[in-house]
Amino acid sequence: MARQTVNIDRDKLREAIRRLGSEYVFYMLDDAIDLLPPAKLQKIVRKYLDVKRLRQDGEKATKAGLLAALKAFDKASRAGDYYESFDVNSKNFMEKSQGTTGWIAECRRLLDRCVDEAKRGDQAEVRQAFDSIFGLLDRIDECRDDIIFFADEAGAWQVGVDWEKVLPPWFKVLSATAGPEEYARTIVNLLKHHYDYGSGKMLTLARKTATEAQRQALAQFEESAKVKRSPR
Repeated sequence: MARQTVNIDRDKLREAIRRLGSEYVFYMLDDAIDLLPPAKLQKIVRKYLDVKRLRQDGEKATKAGLLAALKAFDKASRAGDYYESFDVNSKNFMEKSQGTTGWIAECRRLLDRCVDEAKRGDQAEVRQAFDSIFGLLDRIDECRDDIIFFADEAGAWQVGVDWEKVLPPWFKVLSATAGPEEYARTIVNLLKHHYDYGSGKMLTLARKTATEAQRQALAQFEESAKVKRSPR
């Protein structure tokens, strides 16, 4: 069923944006960059930036492939290119640095590309792309100060991944590229670490996506996980 288009009142939108907060305004603008046609994008950007300095390089005329883009993002992330800290106090402990908001926006954008490519792209490459991002999220949960900076309560949960959007296409490419035990183990571990709250619903979808052998392995891993959690 197609999503119905809402006729947005622009004055109400401006009022809502003023209350939204700079972090979410940034995310909204970052999304808009991919949606605006070139002429309208230039019209907006030229009010605030020198468009001549933003001219596309010849070698970048073609959009980088998904896996190449993810490898570049992974390399930049692990090199600390997005890491930007600040002195934390009682007034700013809920804020995020520009480097952190920039990383989150890029992470979400690349996840959207993974979701889109899962529909028609090479399954093995799309899986590698997903795995690259999930690996970075795991590293953030290790609380290492080398990728992005959080003033308080560090963790990948602050990235705000839309797991209900991301996981179903990931199940699809994982099923196509993983053996039964790997399929089951990988899903159970990811849900445990990143989306335990919604694991029931997601496991149901994972079973529907799986082959018969993967489905059996998933049932065994689920049962094993229940036994480990049970009190002795």
